[in-house]
Amino acid sequence: MKVSGKTTTLDRLLESGRMLFWKYGFSKVSVEEICRGAGVSKMTFYRYFSSKTILAKQILERAVEEGITRFMGIMESDVPTEEKMRRIILMKMEGTADISREFIEDIYSSRGEELQHYMMQLTGKTAGMIVEAFRQAQEKGFFRKDFRPEMLIAMSMKMIDLLTDEHLNKLYSNANEMIVEMTRIITCGIGAGKEK
Repeated sequence: MKVSGKTTTLDRLLESGRMLFWKYGFSKVSVEEICRGAGVSKMTFYRYFSSKTILAKQILERAVEEGITRFMGIMESDVPTEEKMRRIILMKMEGTADISREFIEDIYSSRGEELQHYMMQLTGKTAGMIVEAFRQAQEKGFFRKDFRPEMLIAMSMKMIDLLTDEHLNKLYSNANEMIVEMTRIITCGIGAGKEK
C-alpha cells in the first residue's frame, strides 16, 4: 500500500497512518509500515511527529473535524427531516466504511488509554456544536419541540460500550455494519419505513 499523488509529506504520512490504523488497528501498525506507505524514511516521520500516538491524535482530530463539517452542512440544509436523517446515516456509513474492530478496540479499550482519553476530549468539544445544531433545527420545525438533543449525545456516548461488546460484535460482519445499525436505530427508530 502506497499513498501517492501530488500531496505534501505531512499529508502522505497522515493518509498512510489513517489507512493502516483503520484497517489493522493502532497497536498492530508500526512506524516503519506508516513510513513505507507514505514513501518516507523514519527520520522524516520523526521530523513531523514525536510518536505514533501523536500521529494518531492528528488523524483522529482531522476525521472528527471533517465529520462535524459534513454534519453541520446536513443540519443547515433545507431538506425534510427524513432526508437529513438519511444523509446523516450515509455520512456515518462513508466515515466508518474502512474502520476495523481492532481500531475501535484500540481507541475505546484500556489498552488504548491515551487515545481513548483524547477521543473523549474531541467528542466533548463537538457535543456542544451538535446539540446547538439540533436546537436550531428544532426551531425551524425539523424535529419535535420536546426532543432533548442532550439525550442523543448521551446515547451516542453509550454506543462506545456496545462497540466493544464481544457478543454484539459477533452479530455483525464488521465494525461499520454495527455502527450504521446503531446510527439507524438512534436516528430513525426500528420502524419498517422505506429505505432509500
